Amino acid sequence: MKKLTAFFRREIVFTVALIAALASFLLAAPGRHTVEGIDTTTLLMLFTLMTVIAGLKRVGLFDLLGRIVTARIRTLRALAAALTLVCFFLAMVATNDVALITLVPFTLMLMQGAGKRDVILTVVLETIAANLGSMVTPIGNPQNLYLYSSGLLTLADFPRLTWPYALLSLILLLAGALLVSRGETRETGGEARLEGGVRLWVYAALGAAAILAVAKVIPAWLAAVIVLAGALVFDRGVLRQVDFVLLGTFVCFFVFVASIKECQPVKSWLEGLMASSPLLVSLAASQVISNVPACLLLSPFTTDIPALMLGVNLGGLGTLVASLASLISFKLYGASEGSAKGAFMLWFTVLNLLALAALLALAAAIGQI
Repeated sequence: MKKLTAFFRREIVFTVALIAALASFLLAAPGRHTVEGIDTTTLLMLFTLMTVIAGLKRVGLFDLLGRIVTARIRTLRALAAALTLVCFFLAMVATNDVALITLVPFTLMLMQGAGKRDVILTVVLETIAANLGSMVTPIGNPQNLYLYSSGLLTLADFPRLTWPYALLSLILLLAGALLVSRGETRETGGEARLEGGVRLWVYAALGAAAILAVAKVIPAWLAAVIVLAGALVFDRGVLRQVDFVLLGTFVCFFVFVASIKECQPVKSWLEGLMASSPLLVSLAASQVISNVPACLLLSPFTTDIPALMLGVNLGGLGTLVASLASLISFKLYGASEGSAKGAFMLWFTVLNLLALAALLALAAAIGQI
């Protein structure tokens, strides 16, 4: 019982999702609509991508990329800019969570001996970069993957809709790096190399299967079977690094949304809200319940899916809970020696709100609000 209690306390997002799913049965009793509301395609694609990315991380691919980029950098400011850019582009192909899980510990190692302010600024900029870079592709974050796999948006819709925001984001991030001092970096002595031997080629092949599934050349279930079989045969340990709790969280939210759709008063209220301004409503909801559940909750109640997508992606900025990736950064930084959580929260809030204000101004200027 103690282990179960500790699990629910540790996995607070899953716990809230589970409570919400169970409470939703008071609005509509579970039935056929509950099962049909679970989007198995999204779950299978999420499992496939998480397994492949975890495998590529195990063989050292992302660490290698980070070391290659930072090998000849001599100032903290240049290092912050380089790491921020790597995080921005890595999030497009490896998700915002993985980009931060990979680069934040690497950043803390490279910036040992630097001032607390410089370390905090770099980690905050990386967090913003991961949340904004991930909006450009359907595999950059879970909410985009859901919108794509459920057929609400096409592969080309994401870069087409988000490129103005991505371009402004890059400018803002590079400007933010100017806040970091020009102090010298210190030599780490680490060697950039890949590990894993045959596993590297296995994950390259499994990655190809995942890409075919994303491109809808093969069905999601087939890619999941191929990836699961490859992991079981060549690297069973990788399955322990797959976030099955996140998959369970998705199931809970799917059940919750299915019940909401069956309750006419709540359904009408949400439809009315989304009819007013889907971008701003989804952005505001993300500040309170995070952008992934906000997307799952609100998507059935609007036909303006592009505005919803922009709202939940821009909504990853703002509060610490607006994106689960931000919580990952805070947790990783907070666990480091000499961390200053109060200063982190201050810089995080200020820079997030400034970036959000600039991007909302752009949305208003191009008529998307």
